Amino acid sequence: MSSISNVENLSPQTIRQVMKEMRSMVEHPLEGIKIQINDADVTDIQALVEGPAGTPYAGGIFRVKLALGKDFPQSPPKAFFITKIFHPNVASSGEICVNTLKKDWKPDLGIKHILLTIKCLLIVPNAESALNEEAGKLLLERYDDYSQRAKMMTEIHAQVAKPAETKDDDGPSSKKHAVDKKLQDKKKEKLIKEKKRMLRRL
Repeated sequence: MSSISNVENLSPQTIRQVMKEMRSMVEHPLEGIKIQINDADVTDIQALVEGPAGTPYAGGIFRVKLALGKDFPQSPPKAFFITKIFHPNVASSGEICVNTLKKDWKPDLGIKHILLTIKCLLIVPNAESALNEEAGKLLLERYDDYSQRAKMMTEIHAQVAKPAETKDDDGPSSKKHAVDKKLQDKKKEKLIKEKKRMLRRL
């Protein structure tokens, strides 16, 4: 996945349009999608996508990257999951396969549409155009196994750390809290190690 900037290859009009759309998404955020603007390089578009409720990805936060090519918007950008994910339409490299970014692309679709499509893909995977054949096969033939693997990957790679409660630093309750937190962290680490071992065996 190249991270070479394409700013100099895009027309000023395209850059203005991309910036306008990005700012609009910051001011009016899409549900479950948080855009991250890179002022130094507008072609480096990243977003944090929340795993939708009721899916094996629920509770996870997934970092997605869109790479705009020099002929954007005439041709679609490439889309990648930076966060590891077990999904039929995501290759091991993170590349996302979805018709919107292939044969169904239209120059006026825009960044917002792509991000919403990626979020929909987490809700309704398409086993027909699988980049991860194993995930596609499990989705069609053994959904429970697919769901379990996807959940496990989400727990290992996409969990978001909850901010610790802030209490008085020198009070006895904060010391107890710190000890509890250490124990919880150790338990969590142990669980994650066990899950990784299980994944290797699968």
